[in-house]
This record gives sequence, structure tokens and C-alpha cells, in this order.
Amino acid sequence: QVQLVESGGGLVQAGGSLRLSCAASGRIFSSYAMGWFRQAPGKEREFVAAISLGGGITSYASSVRGRFTISRDNNKNTMDLQMNSLKPEDTAVYYCAADKIYSNLARVLGLELWGQGTLVTVSS
Repeated sequence: QVQLVESGGGLVQAGGSLRLSCAASGRIFSSYAMGWFRQAPGKEREFVAAISLGGGITSYASSVRGRFTISRDNNKNTMDLQMNSLKPEDTAVYYCAADKIYSNLARVLGLELWGQGTLVTVSS
């Protein structure tokens, strides 16, 4: 069983950058497509970005496209989210998730694995 642990959250000013990481335990990390989701206070959890098993295919929510970059290193069992030009509306708890089917990461419900989340706060 793969377990996911996020890190890298914190407080940053608008316009700044943060890099989130998701570390996976287990030896089958490369069997999972991976994704980032976020949940702002009082709002539903939403898709942010996803990356395919080998890393060759990525997708982004329109609200973050051009500012965020998702990547993964299957040798290190890690996935990152580089977040640039952060805005106050990016404030949320960010979760990493995994599923064996890449297209499933377009939705929140039914994904196989979730991390515990890391808080990102962007001040104006």
C-alpha cells in the first residue's frame, strides 16, 4: 500500500513562490498517476494539477495554468508542485492524491489514495 505525505506549505506574500512535495512510501509509486487538489475555507475540494504515471502528460486547472508546474521523480518516489505568482485566492489546504487511472484525477470522488494535506497561505 502506498502512503502519501505532503510538505512545503507555509505563509507567503502575494507574487511569491512555494514548492510543495508529496513523498510516497511503497515500491509501486510509478504505477500511480498523481495529482494535486486544494480546499479553501468554506469551499469544496478542487482539482489543481495531475501528472501521468511516467510524467509525460500533465493537466492543470485553468486558474493555475501558467503559474503552477507539476512534476514527479519515480526514482525518488516524489511529486512536486512548483507554485509561482501566488495569489491570495490560492490560499488553501493542498492535498496530493493518487490513482492508477490518470483520467480519474479529473474528479475528487473515488480516488484511491490521499495525503493529509499541507496549508498554503498567501497574504495580500
